[in-house]
Amino acid sequence: MKRNHSIRSVLNFGFALGVFLMALGFGSRAEAQQVYVVNVEGLVDSGLHAYIERSIRAAENDNADGIILHMDTFGGLVDAADKIRNSLLEAEITTVTYIDKNAASAGALISIATDSIYMAPGSSIGAATVVAGDGQKADEKMQSYFRSIMRSTAETKNRDPRIAEAMVDERIEIENVSAEGELLTLSTSEAVELGFVNGSATSIDEVIEKMGWGDRTLVQMDERWQESLLRFLSNPALTGLFMMMMLGGLYFELQSPGVGFPGAVAMVGAMLFFGPHFVLGLASIWELMFILAGVALIMVEIFVLPGFGVAGIAGALLLVFGLFSSLVGNVGFSFPQLDQMSGPIWTMATTLIIGILLIISFARYLPQNRAFSKLILATSTDQQSGYSSFKEREDMTGKEGIALTALRPSGTVLIDDRRYDVVTEGDFIEKGAKVKVVSSSTSVITVRKMDETGVPWAKKV
Repeated sequence: MKRNHSIRSVLNFGFALGVFLMALGFGSRAEAQQVYVVNVEGLVDSGLHAYIERSIRAAENDNADGIILHMDTFGGLVDAADKIRNSLLEAEITTVTYIDKNAASAGALISIATDSIYMAPGSSIGAATVVAGDGQKADEKMQSYFRSIMRSTAETKNRDPRIAEAMVDERIEIENVSAEGELLTLSTSEAVELGFVNGSATSIDEVIEKMGWGDRTLVQMDERWQESLLRFLSNPALTGLFMMMMLGGLYFELQSPGVGFPGAVAMVGAMLFFGPHFVLGLASIWELMFILAGVALIMVEIFVLPGFGVAGIAGALLLVFGLFSSLVGNVGFSFPQLDQMSGPIWTMATTLIIGILLIISFARYLPQNRAFSKLILATSTDQQSGYSSFKEREDMTGKEGIALTALRPSGTVLIDDRRYDVVTEGDFIEKGAKVKVVSSSTSVITVRKMDETGVPWAKKV
């Protein structure tokens, strides 16, 4: 009995110890919560959205207390900023922005979409007027659209929507801060005084202390090299360059058919253009199909139906439409908003104009360059320039020769100690028979069999 009692006591002690250790483990895990820090720098683009979206999902999966956006940006693309805004509004963790110098334009929208905002001394937020691709202020329709986004986002996060609108519309006056006609940009002290941000902070550590996260583990989320490369390649300036590589390479390749240097340039341009767009979800397979169909129709127009007709026009339209759709990005089955199309319109227009001018310049001056002339066919290969797909022959009618092979009806004969490919008028002529040329042209020599007297069979009386 005593033995059983002892065993039971040991088991109870082991169970109690296990429960204690498990509770200690869970308590340690609960205390070891994390705070994620994400750098928001440079141009606001779709690559930045992918980086922030990945960081939010990672923080949520780790049950982190929150995520801090360490921001210094002058803005960027409206559609990308709107995607980031939606991701922040839908996030299931606390979101904070720490403005370290600048949160202009699209950066202001992203900041307003977070739960809390802190600003470093000497920083600023605002100046969110939408500009078109030419750098000029966009039309009222686009301004109205962005005003509504700024206003609704501020209302969602319990911030003054009028201040958010004044960052877009200079007609809105903020008393003692900005007069009518002045676009609103707030300094750190002004933003704190107006209650538009939660406070000022000199560092990320101070932000963490003010949020009550002093005992949390800090996790720095860095961009992967793939994301950095995609952001670099999806830059609008480089996108235009890649399109010029495609169009220019295609033009010069069609001038000298075959897979050569211009064709390789066109393929590299296409890969650099479509690769980032596909990875970032900005392009679909149907857009690539439009472009390929356009190129195919242009080649049909050049090689099959010479001239410039329906096939050429349709091919050019499909090519331009496919490239333009890739720049706009995926908008589902809805028609894209004007603000989504303004950037691509300017990119396409600028690219086409510069591309046409470069093609004209290259076509005129590059063939004179000795190094470039080795890469492409720079001279004409037409008959007027002395080129021909066959050798010129003198009129050989009446000449006699010997069949070196059986003519069935084509074969080879020897005339004046030279070999010629000939055809008969349809008759079979055996090897070694005497033949006479009855007609000749630059491409065809026709012969007839002769008898022992030297008279062609058809002429024998």
